[in-house]
Amino acid sequence: MCLAIPARVVSIESDDMATVALEGIRKAVSTALLEDVAVGDYVLVHVGFALHKLSEEEAERTLQLMAEAGVLAEELEEMAAEAGA
Repeated sequence: MCLAIPARVVSIESDDMATVALEGIRKAVSTALLEDVAVGDYVLVHVGFALHKLSEEEAERTLQLMAEAGVLAEELEEMAAEAGA
């Protein structure tokens, strides 16, 4: 389905690359579209790009709604496949 999914930034690799994590899956993403991304920030990730920063509460609420709608597991599988996990 390829929805944007919230994930937490766990490391900054360079000016425009970071590693995000969600449910034990880690993935390198481009942060070129955002300013001032820091470790601990939550970002919406889509096809390898961090598109938008959001609060922890908003990220948790979005993940809960995705789980209730039955799309979270599918998105996590796609994220894991893209990350090579």
